[in-house]
Amino acid sequence: MPSPKARRNGNRSGSISGICGNSVSGRFDFGPVHPRRSSDYSSRRRASSFSSASLFGNGAQSQENPKRLNLSFITIAFRFLLAIDLWLSKRLGVCTCEDSLLGSIRPLVKLVEVSGHGVPWLISAVYGLVYSDSAAELETMLNLLMALVLDMTLVGIVKAIVRRRPPSYSRSDLFMPFAVDRYSFPSGHATRASMCACFLLTRLVSAGSLRALLLAWAGLVGLSRVLLGQSNVTDVLFGLCLGYCHYGLVDRLWLSPERLQDILTTFLRDSLAGV
Repeated sequence: MPSPKARRNGNRSGSISGICGNSVSGRFDFGPVHPRRSSDYSSRRRASSFSSASLFGNGAQSQENPKRLNLSFITIAFRFLLAIDLWLSKRLGVCTCEDSLLGSIRPLVKLVEVSGHGVPWLISAVYGLVYSDSAAELETMLNLLMALVLDMTLVGIVKAIVRRRPPSYSRSDLFMPFAVDRYSFPSGHATRASMCACFLLTRLVSAGSLRALLLAWAGLVGLSRVLLGQSNVTDVLFGLCLGYCHYGLVDRLWLSPERLQDILTTFLRDSLAGV
């Protein structure tokens, strides 16, 4: 019968051999597997895989739609600038009526505004064209008349496309019944003042004091529209820039007597050939 010490050594060697046997066979016995723990582990793996998939999916979606993000940013920036424009225009509309902050100077501001209207300029151009004393004056008045007609046509087209209403606090006056004046973008007065100032500065006026006076007049015409509440600030600024571009176009299309004669000759020849 073995001694207690031998029994203990035998048990120890048996346990060791059992462990080694399990390791050699390729598996270790760590005890029974709890089904609850295994299900928790699998659920955690599914959750992690789902979160990673959703993460990569959102990243792909954000990369696919950069234009939407840019468009939304542009829309927000445009509305912010539009709000500033409306707020500033309303603050500057101090001559909208007699009861306004500077309503006492409204007739003077109205006089400056009328000086940039198209009707007085058209009458002056036609009068100068009819009563010209030289070929140079005739050429200048003819091109001024062409510039005024071109300016009114282009401004009317832009207004019909944009269709921006004048400020809600604007007041109808003498020269407002025209259909083109129902819209305020761009300001036709500012466009015409800028174009006429560039025309006169380039073709007729050479004295420094008169040049400064012409520039001041063009700026005051645009400012008068805002003070009277007929246009917004952006309407006037865009109108001044557009008037400068209109004069550049007129300068390219300048009608000299020789060029006008060639145009009339070509027109008559084509008309007779068509008949």
